[in-house]
This record gives sequence, structure tokens and C-alpha cells, in this order.
Amino acid sequence: MNPSFSAAEEAFRQEARIWLIESLRSVGYDAMSWRERLDTDFCMRWERHMGASGWTGLSWPKEYGGRALPLVQQVIFQEEYARAEAPILWNSMAHGILAPTLMYYGTESQKKRFLPGILSNEERWCQGYSEPGAGSDLAALATRAERISDARGDRYVVTGQKVWTSVAQFAHWCFILVRSDPKSSRHKGISFLLLDMKSRGVTVRPLRQMTGESEFNEVFFDGVEVPVENRVGEEGQGWEIAMTAANHERGTFFVPMLVSMQSELRDLVKLARTTPSDGRPAIEDPLIQDKLAQLYMDVSVMRLNSYRTLETLMQGRPPGPEASFTKLFWSEVRQRMLELAMDILGPQAMLAWTDPQAAAGGRWQREHLWSRAITILAATSEIHRNIIAERGLGMPR
Repeated sequence: MNPSFSAAEEAFRQEARIWLIESLRSVGYDAMSWRERLDTDFCMRWERHMGASGWTGLSWPKEYGGRALPLVQQVIFQEEYARAEAPILWNSMAHGILAPTLMYYGTESQKKRFLPGILSNEERWCQGYSEPGAGSDLAALATRAERISDARGDRYVVTGQKVWTSVAQFAHWCFILVRSDPKSSRHKGISFLLLDMKSRGVTVRPLRQMTGESEFNEVFFDGVEVPVENRVGEEGQGWEIAMTAANHERGTFFVPMLVSMQSELRDLVKLARTTPSDGRPAIEDPLIQDKLAQLYMDVSVMRLNSYRTLETLMQGRPPGPEASFTKLFWSEVRQRMLELAMDILGPQAMLAWTDPQAAAGGRWQREHLWSRAITILAATSEIHRNIIAERGLGMPR
């Protein structure tokens, strides 16, 4: 399947490409080193610039400030964004998960209060799902929310802990799953709340990762008060809402990942051509050649499957188990790709990514370390294999 685009869609692609090139040049991005491009403050300023320039919420309805563009144009922009190797989007969970969930389940007052801040990227969000005892088994979550009504109003009091909470230290708000019915178990009695991270009783502790960075955090909630009007949907409807949110996350989320991997594979080939191994370029090693050829085939399979998922979405149908296949395949192929990069680097791979002598500014070492997380995030590989087996192949539990 090789998708074709209309003249209007190609014109939009050109518009997006020109805007990205000119805007990135205007902020000096083209002159930055690979490490400088990871700077959190810069990435967040860039996100606000995107919001002010009208390049966020492309597919949102106009009534919420969006441009009401077809899904295919949103995907085209994501492709061009990845192709330009533009900055990391720290508020992506708000755009990719929370915003469409609010549009479907939120009240009008919730939409008016929260969607503008997401659109402009003036308000950043984190996701409060995983817990020490409920990672992939999200239905086992224990963070509780006790509902109280008194002279001070109707509110929930949240107590518990979340972990692996990405960018929580920079977030203004958190969309969080809590157990609002203490007698419930598993998927029942869970509610979806919008929690102000500045509330009394919120403690954020960054977790140091293998890379030396601290993108993930553990977050503690000690009697945090959340107004009932910040509950999305009905009480006890949280599991249904979370599953809808997961469909949004798994829908077009991996399109830019695919484009990035295509670019990364080209760079890996260049690395193999320029890195010596036993007195000759590494790419002349037959084993290296075989692994590169396999990666080329794997990335091609990903491309075809991603467009199949896109076609499903464009027909108005939610992504099925093929979205799980895309996530599973992407994470494991990318790990193999970065393991091959370490093989090509040979003894150089032992240098820390922060070492000034590291090849390509330490890019390959840093990405290799970080990639250990990708078979865990957005549900583990085991969870996705179960989804594929049960929902795709009809196998018994």
C-alpha cells in the first residue's frame, strides 16, 4: 500500500515544510548541537511559539480554536515535523490524549477552561496512571479519592502515589485515574480527575534514569483536594474514558515515530560507512549488512501498517489490534536498531553519551539507553501481545 495525496494535501505539506524550516531557522535551531536541542526550556518556548502561530490543534473543531483540518493533514504535519527533526513536544500527552478525551466526555465549562491552555501550550499536563503496584495492570490501581460534601463545597480528597509520570516536574495539571469507590475492584469504581499540580499535598520526586536525565517522576498525593467539577464523565466511568484515551494515543501517535526511524536508519547506514572495524568500514561486514537489510524490511513493514491504521481512522473507525501491533513492532525494532549502533561503534560504545569524545555527540549511546523504556511505556510488549492474541486472533484468555 503506497498512499497518494491530493494536490490540496501536497500544498498543505509544502506550507507546513516551509513554516517549519523558516521558524526553526528563526530561533537558531539549525545552529544548535544535538545536545542543545534537548534543552527543556527551549523545547517549551518552541511549543508556545507553535501555539501562537496556529500550528497546534490542527484537527480540532473551530469552536475550540482549532483549524478543523482533516486527519490526513494532521498526519502530514506530523510527518514533516519528524522529517525536520524539530524539538521534542513536552505537551504531547495533552494534545494526543487529553484534548480529544475532553472534547468527547468533558462538560462545556471544562472545555472552555482547559482546551485554550492546551492549544496555546501555556498549560502543560502529565498523566497520572501507573503506580508502584499497578503498572501494566492498570486496573489494580490503589490511589483513592474520597468524596466529601460540606460547607466548603463538593470535592474529592486524593491519597496515593503514581510513578513513571513523565514531565510531572514541569506540569501545571495532571489527568489522573483514581479509585473513587473503595469497595470496588479491578475496572469498576475508577474515576478520571483533572488535578492542579500546585495543590497542597502534591509532592514530585524526579527519578534519575540510566541516561542521567530525569524525565520520569514519582508523584505523591497526600490529601489533595480536587473539586467535583474537575471530574471528567460520571463517577466510576474512568476505565471507559481511559480506554478511549488509549485509542487516541495509539491512533496517529506512531506516525512521526515511523518517519524518525526512517531518518535514523539512514543515519545508521552513514555511521556504518564511516566507522572502522578491523581496518575496514563496518558496513563491509556481512553480519552488519544482514542486520541493516533486516531493519530496512522492518521499517518498511511499519510504514505499511501505519498507513493501514491511518486508513481505518479516516473511515471513522477506532484503531483495532493493529495499533497494538504497530506499538509492539516499533519498540522492538527500534531497540534492535540501537543495539546494532552499539555493535557498529565497537569500543566507542562504552563512552558515556555526555563524553565530549563520543561519536555524533553521544546520540547513539543516549538513545540506546533511553530505548530500554520503550517496550514498557504505553503498555508493555506483553500487554500488546495479549491484545493482538485475544482481539486480533480470537485466542482464548
